Order: sequence, then C-alpha cells, then structure tokens
Amino acid sequence: MTPAPTRRFLPPAAAAAAAVALALLPGLAGAQSLRELYDAARAYDATYLAARALHDSAQYRVGQAEAANKPNVGLTANATRTDADVPATVSGGVTIPNTAGHRYSNRIDAGVNASQSLYNRTNSVVIEQARRAYEVAHADLETAEQDLIVRVAQAYFDVLAAQDTLSTAQAGKKAISEQLASAKRNFEVGTATITDTREAQARFDLATAQEIAAENDLRTKRIALDQLVGRSGVAPKPLAAPVVLPEATPSDVGVWVNNADQQHPLVRKTRLALDIAKLETERARAAESPTLDLVGTVGANRTTGTATPTPGNTTSAAIGVQLRMPLYTGGLTQNRIKETLSLEEKARNDLEAARRGVAQGTRVAFFGLQSGRAQVSALEAAESSSKLALEATQLGYRVGVRVNLDVLNAQTQLYQTQRDLARARYDVVVNGLRLRQASGQLRAEDVNAVNTLLER
Repeated sequence: MTPAPTRRFLPPAAAAAAAVALALLPGLAGAQSLRELYDAARAYDATYLAARALHDSAQYRVGQAEAANKPNVGLTANATRTDADVPATVSGGVTIPNTAGHRYSNRIDAGVNASQSLYNRTNSVVIEQARRAYEVAHADLETAEQDLIVRVAQAYFDVLAAQDTLSTAQAGKKAISEQLASAKRNFEVGTATITDTREAQARFDLATAQEIAAENDLRTKRIALDQLVGRSGVAPKPLAAPVVLPEATPSDVGVWVNNADQQHPLVRKTRLALDIAKLETERARAAESPTLDLVGTVGANRTTGTATPTPGNTTSAAIGVQLRMPLYTGGLTQNRIKETLSLEEKARNDLEAARRGVAQGTRVAFFGLQSGRAQVSALEAAESSSKLALEATQLGYRVGVRVNLDVLNAQTQLYQTQRDLARARYDVVVNGLRLRQASGQLRAEDVNAVNTLLER
C-alpha cells in the first residue's frame, strides 16, 4: 500500500505573513498613499470645504469695513408735474377774459452727492477689527486643515489595522484547523483523548466568529475612509518592512509646550479675540469723539410749463465741511464702555484657558507618543518570545510532554501579539501627527513624512 504523502505546514508566523499578503494583494496595484488620499479629502470633505469658504468670505468683510474711509458718491434724480385749474380773475365785478384755464408745470432735478470722511475714529477701529477677524478666520482654517489631516490618517490606518486583524484571524483559524485535524487523527489512532479534539473544535468555532467580526469591521472601516475621501474601493498602502518609526523631535516636552503657546491656532485665535475686545472698548470710547466729513453736491434742474413764471435750466454746486459732535446720549456711551470692559476681561480669561488647555493637551500627546513607542518595543520583544514559545510548545506536543490545549494557547498568544503590535505601530504614527496638532505645528508636509514610511 502506497503511503500517504507527507503534509507540510507553514510555521504560524509565516502563515500569518502569507495571509496578510493575500489579503492585500488585490489592492496593491492600485493602492493609494496617505498624501494622495489627503489631497482627495481636501477637495471633497464638506467640513473642510465649509471652513475654507468661511475663511474666503472674511476678506470681503475687510473690504466692507475699509469702504467707510473711502469716498461715497451717489446720484439722485426726480421728476414732478403739477396741474391746476385756475378760475377767472374778477376785478370790480368784472371778469377779466383769458384768465381762467388749466395751468401746469414740469420740473426735473438731478444731482450728485459726495462725501469723504476726514476724521472718524470709529471707522478706523472697525477696520482694525475686521482685519483681526480675518486673521481669526485664517486660524480657523488652519485648525480645519490640521483636523482633516488627523481624520484622514486615522481612517487610513484604521483600515490597515482592520486588514491586519482579519489576516491574523484567518491565519489563526487556519493554524487551529490544522491542529484540529491533527487532534482528530491522533484520537482515531488512540494516541490522544477526545478532550484535545473538543478543545480544538471550540477554538476553531471561536476563530470563525472572530473572522466574521473582523470582516465586518474591515468593511466598516473601508466605508468610513471612502466617505472621507470621496472615492470607492480605496486600498491604503501598508507600512514598509522593516517598520522604522520616526523619533519625536525635539525630545523635550517643554519645547513642544512653548511652541504650542506661540503657534497653536486656538491660542492665536483667542489672542486675536482679546485684541478685538480691546478695539471694541476703543470703539465705544470713540463714540464720544467728533467726526469730520468733506461733503459736496452738484445739481441741475429744468422747469417748463404754463404755471412756471420763468421756465429754463438752472445749475448749482456746493462744497463744505461737516462736523458732528455728540453732546448727550442718555448714558448710552458710558454703559457701552462698561460693557466692553467686562467683555475684554472675559476675552483675557478665555485666552488664559486656551493656553492652559493647549499646554495640557500637548503634554498628554507627547507622553502618549512616548508610551506608544515603548509599547511597540515591548510588543516586538513579546512577538519574538511568543514565536519561540510556540515552537517549544509544538515540539513538546510532538514528544508528548505538552497537550493540544497548550499549542492552541501558544498560537493564540502569538497571533494576538502580532495584531497588537501592528495596531501599536499605527497608533504611534497617528499619535505623532496628533502631537504636532496638539502643539499647533501640524502641516501638509508632515503627511509627506508619513508617506516615506509606506511601501512604494
């Protein structure tokens, strides 16, 4: 009888790597980099586009404010007709002939009015406020851009993590199925108990459930990424092997905090809000100041008709200086000044709260990144140890000093460690971007830096 051919199985680590490659193979040819997807999101994401439109509108508010100090010219015109029935004139009881009848007159007036502000402190303050408001809009746009970078990166690496989870689940299921087949064969020949078979079957059923959950999670993550960038079937490029994670530079958290205090858009925005509040107080005080305007008019009129004593055309022109000086406003100005002073104090406290919040967020992000890097190093060591432990357990099982459950536990530990390691690496990359966002230094160039970590 011809002996059955010997079956050769891949080691668990190799099986996992093969499963990952197979899972990624269909999308590698058309895989997209993080930069490519970020550029797509900038042209599609509604939240970012709304922020950009709001930023673009702010420059026109500056132009509206500046118009107050520019000449103002207007044209006025009107036309009137007057009709009247005049009774006959009676003098000494005698009616004078040809004095009764219908009388009318036509009048057309046209003029050009112009004014130019010579001194108006309120206008100058309003212009400065509009310019500060434009800088606020720029800070808001910068915040939206940084948020978009982080959202795209998070969604990008969520898909990669879900792919790794599915690949690990599939590789684990395959290894467990092989262990299940081995347990069944050993039970049939009497070298193992039914317990080994049932334990392997239970692990296989659990692995099947985990595979189903991983498939659905990957599907959900893909939908989220597709929705964010406005494409379908997006296939992110994986991290290049071997994975080399960049260091967080500078390594001093104090430098990050100081940079955040100067550069973070939220801090800049609240500083500008304080400037605007101070200008509002100045604007309230300016209401007590005089205003001086240069005014001029040029006009012409034409009159015709039987009721007009002297029909004809006339022209006129005038130029002068107009002074306005408020004398009494019923307490309006004084109460407005008190209100703006209180609002100025609020803006000052808002700035301090923003600075403290940004500093805290920067510290949390920095130490979170440091912890993530340490976790990656620990998981890399755990992966090596788990591989050696699995090989030793398999050898012990073959020589009879270990049971099937020990092998299953060792396999599960290895696959979970590999999954957690991949997730930790992705978290370090994303948290590096979050640290730069927390300190207000995140730029589109940082996306290019992440791109260098991906497969070509």
